[in-house]
This record gives sequence, structure tokens and C-alpha cells, in this order.
Amino acid sequence: MTTEAAPEPEGTLTVRTLAMPADTNPAGDIFGGWVMSQMDIAGAIAAVERAQGRVVTVAVEAMTFIAPVKVGDILCVYTSISRVGNTSITVAIEAWARRNRLADRVKVTDGHFVYVALDDDGNKRQIPR
Repeated sequence: MTTEAAPEPEGTLTVRTLAMPADTNPAGDIFGGWVMSQMDIAGAIAAVERAQGRVVTVAVEAMTFIAPVKVGDILCVYTSISRVGNTSITVAIEAWARRNRLADRVKVTDGHFVYVALDDDGNKRQIPR
């Protein structure tokens, strides 16, 4: 019999929040849009740090919902920079749910979000190397 280590999140823990009843659909699951919003917030935090300034979301690529988030779960969002271009940054994002506020973690979704760096006037700007 082989024992496999439980999968671990990849990236840096960037956002952690509690799933509340107000964020549910009629079946009692947390809305996917709420989860996506938390992922976008986390991705923007990572992109702002890397771009050293203002960014905006321009695309969401290859997002996959794997498991539902339930009321009371702690949603933990992990980020890692996967690509830096001249003006854009792609952030790999994983969302994991801690069930019943315990260490039992389940990967609930992942995806790649693309951000563009902007200057104070809202124009694209070069990302520092």
C-alpha cells in the first residue's frame, strides 16, 4: 500500500476570507462569482506588487471550478506570477477551502488572470524588470 502526501497549494497565500450565508445560491453553495471575485482580488494584489503600481484585470483564462464552497468554509487564495510581459502580468491562482475551519483543505478552483499595468492617466505602462 502506498501513501501519497495530500496535495499542497502552489503559490503564496494572498487572501483568506470566510464564506458567509449571504453569498449562497438557493442550493446553499457559495456563488461561483463570489469565489471568482476573491480570486481577482488576490490576483490584483500579486500583480500590483510585481508591477509596482496600478493594474486592471483584462482577462480570465482557463478557470476551472473543481468543488463547491460551503457556508462556513475559509476560502484561501494562493497566487504566483506565471508570466510578465511588457505591460501585462499573468497570475496563476488557486482557491482552496478549509472545511469546518479545520486543516482539512480542498482545492475548489484554479485559473489564470491577466492584468495590465496602468499609469496615473489610465494608459498602459511598462512593467519594471
